[in-house]
Amino acid sequence: MRSFFKSFFAALFALFVFCLLSVFIVIGLIASASSSDKPTIGAKGVLLLDLSKTYKEQSIENPFAMFTNGEESEMPSLYDVIRMIHHAKNDSAIKGIYIQCSNNPNGYAASEELRKAVVDFKQSKKFVVAYGETITQKGYYIGSAADKVYCHPQGGLEWSGFSSNMLYLKGMLDKLEIQPQIFYAGKFKSATEPLRETQMTEANRLQTSVWLGDLYNRFLYDVAETRKLDTAGIRQLAVSGAIQTAQDAVKNHLVDGLKYDDELKSELLHRLVKEDNASINFVDLSEYVKAADFKQDGDEKIAVVYASGDIVSGKGDNESVGSDAFRSLLRQIRLDKDIKAVVFRVNSPGGSSLASDVIWREISLLRKVKPVVVSMGDVAASGGYYISCNADSVFADANTITGSIGVFSILPNFQSFFKNKLGISFDGVKTGPYADLGNSTRPLTETEKRFMQSGVDTIYHTFKSRVADGRKKDIVYIDSIAQGRVWTGSRAISVGLVDRIGTMQDAVNCVVGMAKLKSYRIKEFPQKKNILEQILENYKKTVKVNLIKEEIGVKEYGILQQVKQVKNMIGEPQSRLPFMLDLK
Repeated sequence: MRSFFKSFFAALFALFVFCLLSVFIVIGLIASASSSDKPTIGAKGVLLLDLSKTYKEQSIENPFAMFTNGEESEMPSLYDVIRMIHHAKNDSAIKGIYIQCSNNPNGYAASEELRKAVVDFKQSKKFVVAYGETITQKGYYIGSAADKVYCHPQGGLEWSGFSSNMLYLKGMLDKLEIQPQIFYAGKFKSATEPLRETQMTEANRLQTSVWLGDLYNRFLYDVAETRKLDTAGIRQLAVSGAIQTAQDAVKNHLVDGLKYDDELKSELLHRLVKEDNASINFVDLSEYVKAADFKQDGDEKIAVVYASGDIVSGKGDNESVGSDAFRSLLRQIRLDKDIKAVVFRVNSPGGSSLASDVIWREISLLRKVKPVVVSMGDVAASGGYYISCNADSVFADANTITGSIGVFSILPNFQSFFKNKLGISFDGVKTGPYADLGNSTRPLTETEKRFMQSGVDTIYHTFKSRVADGRKKDIVYIDSIAQGRVWTGSRAISVGLVDRIGTMQDAVNCVVGMAKLKSYRIKEFPQKKNILEQILENYKKTVKVNLIKEEIGVKEYGILQQVKQVKNMIGEPQSRLPFMLDLK
């Protein structure tokens, strides 16, 4: 018994110490988060644009930054980064921009907005230098806007053109004797193709060739313009495989020289008029976001609402658009008389058709009382377009992927798999012939198949009607450009799905003009969670994702995510893009 009490009180004391430490940690985090002290960036600063980082639609705080070495306390949003670059243009403390452009995980529309900001910055006559050891095409897309582009002597530049690949699962399903039972509307609606085909259909090959060609043509045009090269000439370099080494990139004027890191730093010091042994005052964006007054601080309030991720029923989470959460959020904004206008930033491949309609309804009510302008990000397609189509005006980047107006539903039949592969069978009792409709342990009857297809067709008609009303077009015309077809932002204008090519800031300027505001400030939604919620949510999610990636690999984790998407599609009509676009 004495041994028991000894162990018990030792454990109790350890628990007390742990709780006490936790309290101090939380207090420290809250104090850190609430600190209003602005950091000073010093003189002759060089703004560091690191393209290896993903700039999401909303900024991300790292509650654990104070306990980790070198990690940023806040990852600024894409819109914050663009506004900071514009602010740095007239900031006397910033003398230039250094772009690290080896890799770029950001989408092509996000990259387009970043590139435009860099091009605008150059009007200040301040320097912009880009460098990468081995530069990817997407990294080069932004880096090529610099005054000078350099790479490592033993590195190089990827210059091979674009490609897009899809994962096809039909062969595996056939071997497992799993019948997907797919129902869809729209001849281009290729989201279910990987489950019913072993390769691209001609319709999907056609649409993919068009939108991929649009992205590549924009890439070549922008590079040729800033590098003062011929578009046809640099296209031929990719066709012929002429760029294989760093020296090839210099010879063909795609980069300006080959430098080691120390040589690159020496050039930056020369531009700053400093001695070779001096240090460079690199200003990281996570510090500049706290130091610079780049946000508007006017009298009137406008809301910027970020709809980023899959559209799902229910509350959703940080990486999805939950219909319940957004219904409440949009209603709150509608009833708030202090908010004079709304920018709805959509970056979503779609998802649940029902959830999309719930959000569509709230946007319809919202625009009756205040102006609503949509700004499309990398992707605003299928359900992402559904929730965008009835705004007062729709902006997209030229590289935005949009359209994909179509619907599908999947109800798998596992009967043969369970019986022939696992030796499992099912039986039961029902009070009517359709009482177990949706049961995945038996095939659908012909009548049930007609029910399913009729449901998909009805939702598709509703989808087209929403678009026709919002875009003020005839439904017959909308049907001709719908059919699940994917469009780029530049092409979506010509078919009437988008009003203007423009950035997030262009959309903000538009809605401010519509509301006739003399000055404004922005309030962002959804609002950030408190520090404790961030700690718990970030810790669990980060640990889980990192462990899986470490165990199976990053590429394999991407495949796992696609399989997870298939699971989430089952049983509910979907308006979404074809899986994850694997664009290289």
